[in-house]
Amino acid sequence: MTSAPLAARLGIPSGPLFFPVTAYGPDGSVDLDTYRTHVRRGVEAGAAAVFACCGTGEFHALTPEEFEACVRVAVEATEGRVPVVAGAGYGTALAVRYARLAESAGADGLLAMPPYLVVAGQEGLLRHYREIAAATPLPVIVYQRDNAVFTPETVVALARTDGIIGLKDGLGDLDLMQRVISAVRGEVPGDFLYFNGLPTAEQTQLAYRALGVTLYSSAVFCFAPEIALAFHQALRSGDDSVVEKLLDGFYRPFVELRAQGRGYAVALVKAGVRLRGLDVGEVRPPLHEPTGDHVKQLAEVIERGYALLEEAK
Repeated sequence: MTSAPLAARLGIPSGPLFFPVTAYGPDGSVDLDTYRTHVRRGVEAGAAAVFACCGTGEFHALTPEEFEACVRVAVEATEGRVPVVAGAGYGTALAVRYARLAESAGADGLLAMPPYLVVAGQEGLLRHYREIAAATPLPVIVYQRDNAVFTPETVVALARTDGIIGLKDGLGDLDLMQRVISAVRGEVPGDFLYFNGLPTAEQTQLAYRALGVTLYSSAVFCFAPEIALAFHQALRSGDDSVVEKLLDGFYRPFVELRAQGRGYAVALVKAGVRLRGLDVGEVRPPLHEPTGDHVKQLAEVIERGYALLEEAK
């Protein structure tokens, strides 16, 4: 396939972008049936796309075989209703392998995550992502964060690369993002997609929206899709009252709770899914489970969020 269909489907943010958790059974193995249920429920709740086996889906903890199986199940569960984008990462050779596994599993695109561990220069990063893009016909979204931070010139070069359709920003440097957007707009014809990829992206989406970035990942959608969807709709329609109520009464307390533990950007989300009635298991090491008190606080935050939705009706 070409990059145009995926770019067109993602370009209109009809709903939150869903990053499902990966379900594990009591013995720690991947639970594909529960994962299928989780993905299907997200699509039925109004997700605009499924990003399978990415950060929230513990890409780092999956074997290649598990990764391919999960992507295949995600594709089956969506039934073509929304696109499925799969993670790809580590060093270049392994990232290419994951890209090809995603292609064989039926994915519509790739989210290329930072290379493993090394801090590389711009020339090496550009080569890395170009090799991923050349490995399959799948469109690629490049994820900027941690050890993969790009100059505006490098993003221009990425945007000129066949198969690379967008940049997901997990860094949060708005000055850099404005310069990137301006540089690409001035030098590359056509539309290049930008995504707010910060943890709990709703918390910063007002700022990203001011830069023209309308696409964002929603981990909250995993366990509270009604809240995530209400926020997304209020943001699109300009209903600042609902946006502010949810930011003040739900998202800020959730973000503050998330900051209480390392790895909670994934572990707390998974706990939220379990609280809402779907047993997706625990996180795999090196991540760890939230404390009992933090899970109790999470339940209270979720309850408060749903109460705010009732008040807004």
